[in-house]
Amino acid sequence: MRCDLTGREPGFGKRVSHSHVRTSRRWDPNVQAKRYWLASEGRHIRLRLSAKGIKTVDRIGIEAAVARIRAQGGRP
Repeated sequence: MRCDLTGREPGFGKRVSHSHVRTSRRWDPNVQAKRYWLASEGRHIRLRLSAKGIKTVDRIGIEAAVARIRAQGGRP
């Protein structure tokens, strides 16, 4: 699971038990599927965004966010 806007991906590490046995684990980003109205194209687009990505869209607007995603080589 990867954020379309910020590029956040799972982090990997080790879970350490009381006896110090180490096993693998991962930290998943808080990725949500969001649907936005893209007025310039007259259609809805569906994006997979992390919580920080949703806040970024709220701050800069959906048009600027889509332009940023396309500049990174993504396809909204």
